Amino acid sequence: MPKIQKMSYTEFKDVYSKVPKLSVDAVILKENKILLTKRAIQPSIGEWHIPGGTVLKGEKLSQTVQRVVKEELGISVSVVKLLGTIEYITYINKYEQGIGIVFLVTPKSKKEIILDGQSDKYEYFSEVPKNTIRKQRDFCVDFLKMKMSNKNIK
Repeated sequence: MPKIQKMSYTEFKDVYSKVPKLSVDAVILKENKILLTKRAIQPSIGEWHIPGGTVLKGEKLSQTVQRVVKEELGISVSVVKLLGTIEYITYINKYEQGIGIVFLVTPKSKKEIILDGQSDKYEYFSEVPKNTIRKQRDFCVDFLKMKMSNKNIK
């Protein structure tokens, strides 16, 4: 198995100013409510968002989801299924394009969430707040509507 590699912040900014950034997002449900965290750092400081992060070289997507959730929330999860994708395009500073692959995950235990500092608050929502990152808000609203109308989604 290849070694998983992280880049320096300088390399990260340089590379992703030239090519799309591949990331994963983790949807966690509790009693038909979706977990969102409130950003404490840029980008999108003060906005709610789905926990997620960049895929590292050498990682499988399921490994990335598990790593990112462990880093951001301090909990271990199991991947249930792929839900879809979110495409992000911004023109702030440099042209940036991100592609988020969204997974439904479930916690492996009832362990309490411990945030890593990227976010300063978490909450479960039955209605997605207006101050949620727009593309993620649209995805979550559609997902919750579909979930309510389709009992096959766990």
